[in-house]
Amino acid sequence: MMTWLLRFFLVAAVIVAVAFAAFLFVPVQRTPAQTALAIDYAVPEGAGEYAMRLADCSACHTAENGKPFAGGRAIISPVGTIYSSNITPDVATGIGAYTLDDFRAALYDGVRPDGTHIYPAMPYENYRKISEQDIRALYQYFHDQVQPVTVERRESDLAFPFNLAWALRAWKWVALGDPGFSASSADPVQARGEYIVEGPGHCGACHTPRNALMAEAALTGADAKFLSGGLIAGWTAPPLRGEGSAVAGWSPDDIKLILASGRNAHAAINGEMQLVVRDSTQHMTDDDLTAIAAYLGTLNQGAPTRDEEAPTETETLLISADPSMDLGPRLYLDNCNACHFATGRGADEVFPELDGSSLVTAESPTGLISMILHGAALPSTAERPARLRMPDFGYRLSDDEVATLATFLRQAWTNKADLVSASAVADLRKAAQAD
Repeated sequence: MMTWLLRFFLVAAVIVAVAFAAFLFVPVQRTPAQTALAIDYAVPEGAGEYAMRLADCSACHTAENGKPFAGGRAIISPVGTIYSSNITPDVATGIGAYTLDDFRAALYDGVRPDGTHIYPAMPYENYRKISEQDIRALYQYFHDQVQPVTVERRESDLAFPFNLAWALRAWKWVALGDPGFSASSADPVQARGEYIVEGPGHCGACHTPRNALMAEAALTGADAKFLSGGLIAGWTAPPLRGEGSAVAGWSPDDIKLILASGRNAHAAINGEMQLVVRDSTQHMTDDDLTAIAAYLGTLNQGAPTRDEEAPTETETLLISADPSMDLGPRLYLDNCNACHFATGRGADEVFPELDGSSLVTAESPTGLISMILHGAALPSTAERPARLRMPDFGYRLSDDEVATLATFLRQAWTNKADLVSASAVADLRKAAQAD
């Protein structure tokens, strides 16, 4: 009996060892082109740079004050800091030696030519939907139009076991969907918007929640979790559909304007979205902005509009300036009222609305707290050149006061969101100081 058990465990150990060796050393199968293009296919003039704008490559691969696409930008993740890589055509430190197949494998499979797995700070979960035409355009752009820069890739700062890049192979089996894109609508405008949002625009990378494995909870609009909101780098990426949708009730022109300029009559962008507008969406054609607005509209059909007439109890209280009012409204009058007014509806395209704001009423108050503590600046765009900035209030307000003000905002006018604790404010303040 003991001999049989020993043999059993020895055989099992060998099987496990062989399987683990195969897991480590058998080459990753790289995803081929999803569309066969003509042998003499030529990338249209300007298509490469435009595909780069659609995919928003510059925002992550260009560090502050760094050379374009030379990498080194810190990307904060729940498991540590990941530094973007050099994607200039430098042969030694960039992607100059990549073949077209190598380049496609990096975008589709998140793997380098030597088999090293790329951390999913690069959104290859979404890039698997990029068309072969755009792959070719991107490849030509980065090899023929970008200036090569010699910059070694900075190693990511990740704790064990997240620093074991080889383990990503198993993660990808669960996280990655099928390659290629198939539109859910026969309408060509909506289909184009769906392609941009789900594919190169990788909107879901920020605006979709993560599951227990830190993969995107959904990759297509067919799943209600897709674009239902997320958190990134200490800011709230609001839901773009369903309850609390940031664009509910907006017109197509409202959506187009905020993508082109960073502001509209209802809201202004904040956090990482500032880079998206600066480096990507403001450069999109009017047709593509129309397509995105059309697609997002299909995810928000039937969203109620808000009554603009009846004054709220909050507005009446603020106008009264009653000295006996609670600390929350007094802090609002002292710090916010001059721009956002007693109505909480600000000024069109200048000061965003706070009443009904997805930032204010988000399930997590992280973005709102960050905004009060650190302020934010709107990018200068061709559509709206003025670079407006909200000042920071962290230097003048204590943790208790920030929490009180944030709580007031989340429950004022028609807002109905949970309280904010002083400890949550303190945690964010400490995290910012540590960075």
